[in-house]
Amino acid sequence: MDWKFLQGLLSGVNKYSTAFGRIWLSVVFVFRVMVYVVAAERVWSDDQGHFDCNTRQPGCTNICYDYFFPISHIRLWALQLIFVTCPSFMVVLHVAYREERERKYRAKHGDDTRLYDNPGQKHGGLWWTYLMSLFIKTTFEITFLYLLHYVYDSFRLPRKVQCDVKPCPNLVDCYISRPTEKTVFTYFMVGASVLCVVLNICEVFYLIAFRVANLKHRGSAQTSSRRVHPNADCDMTSPPFFNDAIPPPGGAAGSLHC
Repeated sequence: MDWKFLQGLLSGVNKYSTAFGRIWLSVVFVFRVMVYVVAAERVWSDDQGHFDCNTRQPGCTNICYDYFFPISHIRLWALQLIFVTCPSFMVVLHVAYREERERKYRAKHGDDTRLYDNPGQKHGGLWWTYLMSLFIKTTFEITFLYLLHYVYDSFRLPRKVQCDVKPCPNLVDCYISRPTEKTVFTYFMVGASVLCVVLNICEVFYLIAFRVANLKHRGSAQTSSRRVHPNADCDMTSPPFFNDAIPPPGGAAGSLHC
C-alpha cells in the first residue's frame, strides 16, 4: 500500500471537513484501516487452510467452507472501507472544480477579481455535495453491517458447524480456526462501523442546524438593513448572485428604480 498517496488523499478530505468529519476520518484511518492492514488480515490468513471437517470425502471440506463462508470477513471489510471512503472524495473533487473555475475566471478578468470568497467554503452546491456524501456513507455502513449479519446469521463465529451439503456423505462436523480471536476482531470492526454511523448522523444534524441558524441570521440582518434603508426593496437592474460567489467587475452595483 502506498501510504504517501493515502496520506495525501486523507489530508485533502480532512482539509474541507467539519469537526465531526475529522473525527470520523481519524476513526476510519486508525481503528479500521490500520487494524485491517496490521492485524485482521493475518487473523483470517489461514481461515480456509485450517477449516477442518471430520471426513476425508474429497471436496466436502471445500464445499462446506464455501457454504458457511460465501465471502470472507476480510474481503467484505475491504469492500466496506472502499465504499464508505469514496463518497468523501466527492467534496475534494467539487472543491477542485471550483478552484479550476476560479483560475479561469482570474485569467479572464484579472488577478484582482474573485469568483468565490473561499472555494472550500460549504455554501451552495458544495454544501449539498457534502451532505449527500454523508448520506451515501451512512447508507453504505448500514448496508454492510446488515450484509455481515445476514450472511453469517450473527457477528459471533461458532466453534463448530454442521454441514450436510453434497458431496458430503452425511451430516459432517466442521471446526473453524481461532473462532474466539475472529469474534473479537469482528465485534471491534462492527463497533468502529457503528461509531462512524453515529458520527455521520451527528455531522448531518450539525450541518443542517448551522445552515438554519445562518439563514435566520441573514434574514434578521436583511430586515434590519431594510429598516435603515427604505429603498432596499427597490428593483435592482443587476442580476442576483449566489451567496458564495462574487459578481464580476462592473456588475456589482445596479441602479435603483423606485
